[in-house]
Amino acid sequence: MSPTTKKKSSQKTSQLNENGFKEHTDRRSGSEMQDEPLLRVNPRRFVVFPIQYPDIWRMYKQAQASFWTVEEVDLSKDLAHWDCLKPEEKHFISHVLAFFAASDGIVNENLVQRFSQEVQLPEARSFYSFQILIETIHSEMYSMLINTYIRDLKE
Repeated sequence: MSPTTKKKSSQKTSQLNENGFKEHTDRRSGSEMQDEPLLRVNPRRFVVFPIQYPDIWRMYKQAQASFWTVEEVDLSKDLAHWDCLKPEEKHFISHVLAFFAASDGIVNENLVQRFSQEVQLPEARSFYSFQILIETIHSEMYSMLINTYIRDLKE
């Protein structure tokens, strides 16, 4: 680890907040925080245009192009395939789905509590807003898969 990395990592502390998430306290000075473009306070920039960070905007547009909804997914054939799986395969897939169903909620909580609060650039905020939407769709999809495949409530 370089001296610079060591110095920066030693300036951050973290504690768990009431939701169980790590809450970071950054002890860097205001001028050091201003060095990070994503975090620079910019109270006057409430509009997107003109784009000042084209790379971030391009990533946002790429994310938009990959948009899909749960209603587009046809699970009718999947259920027949599910019924052909061995019990241990069903067990494994069920646990993976349960993990992802829960973890997307954690991802969204982090995006809302941390990134959306701290990041100041409209381009990046647009990207994070879209990511929140996509994570919500993923969460809905995992729940739909669980409801479709796992018919025994004990499981």
